[in-house]
Amino acid sequence: MKYNIKNTAATLLVMIMGMTSCDVNRLPETQLSDPAFWRNENDLELATNYLYTYLPSIPVTSDVWSDDAFGTSANSISDGTRIAPATDNDYNSAYSLIRAANNIIEKSPRALENGVDPQVVDRYTAEAKFFRAWAYFRLVKRYGDVPLILTTLSENAEELYAPAAPRADVLDVVYNDLDEGAQYLPAPSELSGGDYGRVTNTAALAFKSRVALFEGTRAKYHGYGDPAMHLRLAKEAAEACINSGEHTLYGEYFDLFQYVGEGPGNKENILVKQYGVSVSESIVSHTSQRTLETGAANPTKALADAYLMVDGLPMDKSPLYTNPESIMEVFQNRDPRMLDTFFKQGDEYIGTQPVFNVPNLSFQRTGFANRRYANLTDWQNSRSYIDYTIIRYAEVLLNFAEATYELNGSITDDELDGSINLLRQRAGVAQLSNAFASANGLDMLAEIRRERRVELALEGFRYWDLMRWKTAEDILPQSVLGNYYYDEYGTDVTPNLTEDNIILLQAAENRSFDPDRDYLWPLPINELGLNPALEQNPNW
Repeated sequence: MKYNIKNTAATLLVMIMGMTSCDVNRLPETQLSDPAFWRNENDLELATNYLYTYLPSIPVTSDVWSDDAFGTSANSISDGTRIAPATDNDYNSAYSLIRAANNIIEKSPRALENGVDPQVVDRYTAEAKFFRAWAYFRLVKRYGDVPLILTTLSENAEELYAPAAPRADVLDVVYNDLDEGAQYLPAPSELSGGDYGRVTNTAALAFKSRVALFEGTRAKYHGYGDPAMHLRLAKEAAEACINSGEHTLYGEYFDLFQYVGEGPGNKENILVKQYGVSVSESIVSHTSQRTLETGAANPTKALADAYLMVDGLPMDKSPLYTNPESIMEVFQNRDPRMLDTFFKQGDEYIGTQPVFNVPNLSFQRTGFANRRYANLTDWQNSRSYIDYTIIRYAEVLLNFAEATYELNGSITDDELDGSINLLRQRAGVAQLSNAFASANGLDMLAEIRRERRVELALEGFRYWDLMRWKTAEDILPQSVLGNYYYDEYGTDVTPNLTEDNIILLQAAENRSFDPDRDYLWPLPINELGLNPALEQNPNW
């Protein structure tokens, strides 16, 4: 079931026609500045609906930037061969969103003059500030210092030629915007059915925990700023979201990425991008399964090996582990989330092969196949309407656990029970405690990071985690490996293999990571030409 998506799409179209541009900072005023607008709640809703067009699409392929996935060929971000681009939509679209949000923030108070309830104005202003925070975090985590623009600018405004603001100043704005969101946005339980999908106060809190954890750990491991301040904010925001009572974990992990997991009945959903509605009423769709089927993001051996055995121990410590002699034995006694994330023999698959058997090495080159968003009917229709959960409660629990440990150098069993162990209980994996870690020689921080990796696997988090932990320089230059090459794969495709008969996708000698360059992305060359005060990031 979809909620109000058709009406929303219609209003979004109006906004897009009035506001879309390739360079938002150099836009003339649009029809939204018309004095006839901004007079009632409907106008405010219409304006903010446009911001939702900037919600990210399903990150089907972004995990190939990391060690968790490999496509049909090498990726230039992952292997260190990319060059500074002339243009970059990640940069330009963020500023387009910022300008649209600034426009609403500036002009929504006009509705007060026409008797609109101040609480209504505050709500839609807070929505705009949430999206401005979203855009600025997207910029900071990629580029570092960036221009900070908090008003709509004329085509020739001097501010367009100002230098970049320090990342700390940008993040202050992000935190303030999200604090207003937490104060003025409604709780999920206060939304009407037709408003499902709009941002809420818990979305602001959850996103703040994401931002602050990123910056706190990045500052800690890269050696700058005030890591403890950010980590405290991360923990406090996660705790506030947890203590709101608005969210719980959904029953089945696999169903989080299926139709059954959609809608307000799933209290794990905090912020979603809605797709819909059906083949006969197709407004917004995606082709994630078709894209993954042809090998766009195949799980690697590194990800497979990260999954624990069901006794809560890694493969090299668990008595349950035996050296597998077939593809199916790789999944034996493993964390069930692995079975939900990787295709295995017997799973429903595609129209030309209704039941999955063995990965096709022509496409699934690692010998593992990605099961996210798998749906036989969607495959047959060549389109899917499964929603993308952008923020879910599981991440908040993980943010709390990591921020707690990074702040204190420890985490109590009660704190583990209120966070990571809730995820393990759902998955069917043995609980984690300080005594268990000590008795089995486990490093608690490594186990917290492992839990994040497997719970959020193939959802676009891994690359950014490596960047903030400053481990990319050690991990990304390593060889990219797939499964052991079993006879079951057949002889139609003969992959490159290591001496141990493991599928080799890219050798370490062809991969690099420059720690003096690659922890920040290059600014687009065209932007440097438009604004001489901007400086390219180091060594780009």
